[in-house]
Amino acid sequence: MQLEKKIIEQHNDGLISGHQKKFDYSAGSVANINNVLAKLAAFQIAIPSWALGTGGTRFGRFSGGGEPRSLEDKMEDIGLLHALNRSSGAISLHIPWDIPKDVQAIKALAAQYDLKFDAVNSNTFQDQPGQQHSYKFGSLQHVDKAVRQQAIDHNIEVIRHGEALGSDSLTVWLADGSCFPGQLNFRKAFQNTLDSLQQIYKALPANWKMFVEYKAFEPNFYSITVGDWGQSLLYATKLGPQAYTLVDLGHHLPNANIEQIVSLLLMEGKLGGFHFNDSKYGDDDLTTGSIKPYQLFLIFNELVDGMDAKGMDHATGLGWMIDASHNVKDPLEDLLQSVEAIMIAYAQALTVDREALNKAQANNDVVACQEILQEAFRTDVRPLVAEARLRAGGALAPVALFRELKVREQLINERGQKTVATGL
Repeated sequence: MQLEKKIIEQHNDGLISGHQKKFDYSAGSVANINNVLAKLAAFQIAIPSWALGTGGTRFGRFSGGGEPRSLEDKMEDIGLLHALNRSSGAISLHIPWDIPKDVQAIKALAAQYDLKFDAVNSNTFQDQPGQQHSYKFGSLQHVDKAVRQQAIDHNIEVIRHGEALGSDSLTVWLADGSCFPGQLNFRKAFQNTLDSLQQIYKALPANWKMFVEYKAFEPNFYSITVGDWGQSLLYATKLGPQAYTLVDLGHHLPNANIEQIVSLLLMEGKLGGFHFNDSKYGDDDLTTGSIKPYQLFLIFNELVDGMDAKGMDHATGLGWMIDASHNVKDPLEDLLQSVEAIMIAYAQALTVDREALNKAQANNDVVACQEILQEAFRTDVRPLVAEARLRAGGALAPVALFRELKVREQLINERGQKTVATGL
């Protein structure tokens, strides 16, 4: 389904009076309010094509009905999200789950929904039907050169699909590693992976970026060949100026200082982008901002400070994407909540009094530093986010409108109760 503008306008008309009061109150304490609103309106978070259906666990998968059956259905769902919040204007494809059958038709559909194509993602963590060699013991790290070449060829194929659609980046995440001591020679695994990545890197178009994603554990539980930001940075540095580290918020051990990691990668010019989610214990793939909203704010605080120091455009300087698995929520409602949480954290970071914070830091005034950051975090910036969305043509209350329109019921009527999205 595709939302007509008049439906959103009618929804907003019923809420505009209350919103205006809240916005006037919040905006009065924000310096350069129009600049803040412009940055919020420009900021877009890509939606991955695999996030539109119900996610799975190790024990089962419980379909919610009305899930997208094809790439076209997935784009329709993301177009709906973007119409509601005006901040989801990009789709990130996972190959081979979402190989376009008709590239021109898919590009036309993207234009219809006002979507761009974000990073394309390769898949060497699963064996595909008809695949000659198995990735059971790794892909780019594998001891068998033929397996490594198969994984290399797949990544290059993914680049070609991305080129045809207008994407400009490749994300490489590897499940490669080992489950038991002695299973793997660490040095050889690293060198094999580097050699493989170098061949993929050579196939990058001149304007492309390669994102090397890391993860502390899972599916291997003794070692992961790209197990932390240091290893990813090492690969990216050795590969060259088009290679960067990608940070997935869930891919860290508990209590990792992600904001410090982000700051240093940005300082070194090697931060490529983000996969947003949240976690309590490990890679839990929960709704962004649902567990640790203060950490999310602190990450954006470092991002805003670091990007401004380098003169980077907040909207285009890095890659922004959600990566989550929706097991007990409607996936579309969950994505609306995640985007909202990201926008709130970004807005909070934009309101930090940088001059006062820099002065307090220079004077070692620890109390003042805490007060300044927590003042921004505790400020209700939701009216600012809503105003930016309103000015861009979105809904003042996206989740409420989604439910009011009974979108999930309509999707079930159109697609059926027992549909399954391609991919996860």
